[in-house]
Amino acid sequence: MKRIVLRVLITAIIGIVGYLLFWPVPIDPAAWNPPAPDTSGVYAENNELARIERLSVNSFAPEDVAIDSQGRIYTGVLDGHIYRMQADGTRPEVFSQTYGRPLGMKFDQHGNLIVADAVKGLLSIAADGSITILSNQADGVPFNCTNDLDIAGDGTIYFTDASYKFPLTELKADLLEHRPNGRLLAYDPTTGKTRAVLRDLYFANGVAVSPDQSFVLVNETGTYSVRRVWLTGDKRGQSETFIENLPGFPDGISSNGKGLFWLAIVNRRDATLDYLLRHPFLRKTVMRLPNFMQPAIKRYAFVLALDANGKVIQNLQDPSPNCFAEIANVVEHNGSLYFGSIGESAIGRMAVPAGK
Repeated sequence: MKRIVLRVLITAIIGIVGYLLFWPVPIDPAAWNPPAPDTSGVYAENNELARIERLSVNSFAPEDVAIDSQGRIYTGVLDGHIYRMQADGTRPEVFSQTYGRPLGMKFDQHGNLIVADAVKGLLSIAADGSITILSNQADGVPFNCTNDLDIAGDGTIYFTDASYKFPLTELKADLLEHRPNGRLLAYDPTTGKTRAVLRDLYFANGVAVSPDQSFVLVNETGTYSVRRVWLTGDKRGQSETFIENLPGFPDGISSNGKGLFWLAIVNRRDATLDYLLRHPFLRKTVMRLPNFMQPAIKRYAFVLALDANGKVIQNLQDPSPNCFAEIANVVEHNGSLYFGSIGESAIGRMAVPAGK
C-alpha cells in the first residue's frame, strides 16, 4: 500500500513539474534588464493625494474623465457604460453604452465624445449618446486594445492600440511577454483614414499633445517610460525618450494646456516582475501559475506632473490602505484635478496643489 501511495505521489509531482515547465503558454517572452528604480529625491513618498474626495459613479473602474462645455463630468466603466455626472459630481446617469470597454476619452471641437474603446475601437459619441465607429484597424491590422487618445488643434485624433496581439483582458500576458506589440496611431477626420505614427511600442498607453502642437507624448507602460514624437520642426516624425526609468507603471497622461503634463502611475514597480523580466523562461512558468500566485497590482496612489522637457515638477502620492488607488488618468479643469481609476467605484477630485 505504501508503495502505491508513493508511486501516486511521485507521478503527481512529475505531472506538476512537467506542467510548470512545459505546458504551452500564449507568450513568447523576450529578455529585458530594467534599471533599478529611484524611489527617493523627486519620487520620495508623501501623502499629497490623501485629500482626494470620491465622486461615486455606482459602477466599477472609471478609467478616464472628460468634461463637456457645461462642466459635466463623463467616465467609462468596466461594463461598457459611459456615465455623465453634474458639474458638482452628483447625479450620475447613463449617457451611452458601447458594449465594449471605454478607456480614454475627450470631447472634440464639435461636442462629440471621442472614446478609445478597448474592444470596439475608436468611437465618436454624439450628444444623444449614439455611437459611430471611426476606426478599428490600421494597415490591415485590427486593433486589439484601443487605449487612450488626445485631439490636436487641427482635429487629428492621436490614439494608441496598446497591443495588437493581446486584448485588455490579457494585459498581464502582454507585460510578461515584453515585446513591442503596441502602436501610436493618428485618425484624420477629414479623410476618415488611420495611419501608424509610431510602431513597436511596449504596451502603448496614454497620449497627450503639447499645447503648441509641436509634439505628442505616448506612454510605454511596459518599459516604465514616456516617448515624444515631434510633429513639427526639423525633427518632425522623429521620436525620442521623454522620461524613463519611472518608479511605476505609467498609464494615462494629459496636458493641462499651460505647460504641465499630468502622468498617472497606476502602480509602483514590482521587484518580482523586474527580476522576471530578465528571465524569459521563468515568465513562462509564472504564466502557468494560478492568478493569485502571479504578480498583481497593489493599492497605491501616485501621480507626477512633468514639464515640457520631461522634468518632474510635482510628485503626488498616497501610500495609505484607504487611498484612492490605481489612478489611471488625471485631468485638470478649472483649478481641480479629476482622477480616473481601475480600482475604484468613483472618480477622484481635489484642488490643484497651491503654487503649482
